[in-house]
Amino acid sequence: MLLPSRSRRPLASRRGFTLLEILVVLAIIGLLVGLAVKNVDKIFGDSQASIARIFVNDSIKTSLVRYRIDLGDFPSSAEGLEALVTAPSSRAERWKGPYIDAKGGKLPLDPWGEPYVYRYPGTQNKGSYDIFSKGPDKTEGTADDVGNW
Repeated sequence: MLLPSRSRRPLASRRGFTLLEILVVLAIIGLLVGLAVKNVDKIFGDSQASIARIFVNDSIKTSLVRYRIDLGDFPSSAEGLEALVTAPSSRAERWKGPYIDAKGGKLPLDPWGEPYVYRYPGTQNKGSYDIFSKGPDKTEGTADDVGNW
């Protein structure tokens, strides 16, 4: 038995989404994209600080300890981190480096493109060395510095 055409019509008109439903979905997607774009800077900013923290507390520490074992002490502030790449003239006979992988003989820069600051003896770590990145503001002595203290 055939159904009257009137009863088939509502089924046919329910097959697609209404314009209002599509607009609501697009609005929700737009809000999610807006939130993601707004927070991208925070996500990458945190990762840059983490990279600097890992370099300061782990990577460079290993190189400095190896240098100290071979030469008896950490490089002075005057010798700086360059002593890890090229032998200091005063102690060249005991130097067994390079102690850090420096591409093209250049020391790695922090995530913001600035050189790491090294001091021995340290001002923050009295019996040891200080090494730190000046952070995103590229100014020494501010709250965003990333150091080994």
